[in-house]
Amino acid sequence: MFDYIIIGGGSAGSVLAGRLSEDPAVKVCLLEAGPVDSSVLIHCPAGLAVMAQTTHANWAFETVPQAGLNSRRGYQPRGKVLGGSSSINAMCYIRGHRADYDHWAAEGNAGWGFDDVLPYFKRSETNERAAGGDFATYHGSSGPLHVMDLRSPSRFGPLFIEAATQAGYARNDDFNGAVQDGVGMYQVTHKNGERWSAAKGYLTPHLSRSNLQVITGAHTTKILFEGKRAVGVAYRRGGQTLELRASREVLLCAGALQSPQLLMQSGIGPAAHLQQHGINVLHDSQGVGQNLHDHLDIVQVVNAPKITDLFGVSLTGMIRGVRGIFEWRKSRTGMLTTNFAEAGGFIKSQPSEAVPDLQLHFVIGKLVDHGRKPTFGHGYSCHVCLLQPKSRGSVQLASSDPMATPLIDPNFLAHSDDMARMVRGFKQMRAILKSPALASLGGRELDTTARAVSDAEIETVIREKADTIYHPVGSCRMGNTDRDPVDAQLRVKGVQGLRVVDASIMPRVVSGNTNAPTIMIAEKAVDMIRAAHA
Repeated sequence: MFDYIIIGGGSAGSVLAGRLSEDPAVKVCLLEAGPVDSSVLIHCPAGLAVMAQTTHANWAFETVPQAGLNSRRGYQPRGKVLGGSSSINAMCYIRGHRADYDHWAAEGNAGWGFDDVLPYFKRSETNERAAGGDFATYHGSSGPLHVMDLRSPSRFGPLFIEAATQAGYARNDDFNGAVQDGVGMYQVTHKNGERWSAAKGYLTPHLSRSNLQVITGAHTTKILFEGKRAVGVAYRRGGQTLELRASREVLLCAGALQSPQLLMQSGIGPAAHLQQHGINVLHDSQGVGQNLHDHLDIVQVVNAPKITDLFGVSLTGMIRGVRGIFEWRKSRTGMLTTNFAEAGGFIKSQPSEAVPDLQLHFVIGKLVDHGRKPTFGHGYSCHVCLLQPKSRGSVQLASSDPMATPLIDPNFLAHSDDMARMVRGFKQMRAILKSPALASLGGRELDTTARAVSDAEIETVIREKADTIYHPVGSCRMGNTDRDPVDAQLRVKGVQGLRVVDASIMPRVVSGNTNAPTIMIAEKAVDMIRAAHA
């Protein structure tokens, strides 16, 4: 018997397990479907280039065909390993805009405004920049999550920043400070030249605690109830179906794609949908699996064959790579400490926008189809993603089999406003890439996008090539209406002893990368859980 059972060892689950087990009187069990995070491809930052191409530590989901993307199936990589997606992501440390959280609060979620959540961001963080002044107002110096400037940045991030300033954008040295607007270098979740996932920060240092049990290779199949109280879980491991019991709470941290799936498999969801699959309805919750949305992204790739210190497939690139392996193994420095998306920024698609509605990621290599399509030679890429899409989709069950992949439908570009902003962003991105600082490299935009000149042609390219930049949220929306599955305390409505703690609870996606906000959500949930059982 445990006090708490945590389903999912990703960013949120690692935080909950590490924090709740700080109390030696509390027994905590963490279930993770994937393996231990032992692969060198996880700990070496540049290993992410391989992780995206394989199913190692990666669920590698696909969406249903997307009408807005010419009926293509989108790719949805999600971490299947301790640390979850924080063990396979590009490690950018971004919190979003203060207006995101104030919007959450204004929608009826008391305690989730920016001033409420900032202390939890700071609690989670150890930022290796020198603290003091305005920086200390916004950043922490003693948290489990290590954040730093890139240890061995390439020369190309500063060139991107120079190009963007030539195109009229302001420089910003701290996207998580007082102002988000502008371009600059990304800070990363690294320590000593290694990836610093949520598992490494919150979980790994405490695996020896006698009150903490971590079970990997454990795929949770159902939440168990007595009446309407969650009392445990069933899971599959090594061909066996096993059960565990929780005396206080079950904490669901399976992410925006699998948390709603598990709720529905357990009888909590839209009644008609559950009945369609022969699942007994415990609580008719119409909002479970609804409100799914994501950051849609389009990439421009520039071929620069003579610039061989960019990442690329060539004899020179292979020689540099081998040298980089030895340098990283010896001193944890060099080219393999890159997160590839070294620079970027937050810009407005038109001057009238109150806050940035577009994000840029500048990548020091040619990125085609999420890095899954081999490209020879050298070059660089730039992403632009839409920060506040109006399109909404869903997660639904494909069958009553809990091991089946859910039906994932972000419903990209269902709202016309999303396309209009993407087209404007595409043109702004191209203007930056054509500015003198980058044009001096002599690169040439690949024909797949270079052929798009008019708005109609750009729209065609977006429908042909755009896809996620890996930030699905919202499918267990937090709110105070009957259609919101969880309340502002993250408790699942209609039952007891069950909370959802992950990115699925976001009413609206944050304006930026979602890992740091997910960690914040879990830090805040810890205080809620402790208060409930004080």
